[in-house]
Amino acid sequence: MAREVKIITTEDGSHSLFVPELNESYHSFHGAYRESIHVFMLYGLETWFTRNPERYPIRIFEVGFGTGLNAWLSLVWAEQFKVPVLYHTIEPFPLEKEIYSKLNYTEVDTSIYHYASYFNRLHTAPWNEGSVISEYFNMKKDLITLEEAVLYPTDIIFYDAFAPNKQPELWTKEMLAKVTDTMNPGAIFATYCATGQLKRDLKDLGLEVETLPGPPGKKEMVRGVKGRMRDEG
Repeated sequence: MAREVKIITTEDGSHSLFVPELNESYHSFHGAYRESIHVFMLYGLETWFTRNPERYPIRIFEVGFGTGLNAWLSLVWAEQFKVPVLYHTIEPFPLEKEIYSKLNYTEVDTSIYHYASYFNRLHTAPWNEGSVISEYFNMKKDLITLEEAVLYPTDIIFYDAFAPNKQPELWTKEMLAKVTDTMNPGAIFATYCATGQLKRDLKDLGLEVETLPGPPGKKEMVRGVKGRMRDEG
């Protein structure tokens, strides 16, 4: 099933998608690319690897495959550091080729342009089965809602659903519990959202919650860790 979306350009020059039905965009207007780098790469994947350099493959679960930006950046990271990543993501509203083929993420940073072909490969990989996308990146993307999804033990959660006021059903304590229950000891939950209710719910679910500086244009973001915190990162 597809939903109506419109390509927009955010302040850092990278594209995002606007959903008229929700009156919401997939990313921050202040910069889609910078937001993904800051929230999910810097405070998610890179922090986890700094704390756990010997533990791999790294298992990542993303709520909302969306434009594929987070998956592509994770693939680039895996190839650059030669660390195997197993990536599981869900998406009930996949993009049509006429949309994802026009997204400009592979042009934002010319130093990683040689990974551009993998972006298309992420989108054309079959749904509901595992795929080898590159030497260090395997992915399974499920055409399903979070409520219906079967989840696996995970090291890092990219919680990239639409905002709570747009998709409240994905931010209930029950739904958060479904995700946090899969987290391995020391696993990280990273999200751009920083509402007080989210912080309280994550604490109630056993995570140690940090309020961190947000990406450009946003004051704060949240990172939760399952188990004992470490000082690094």
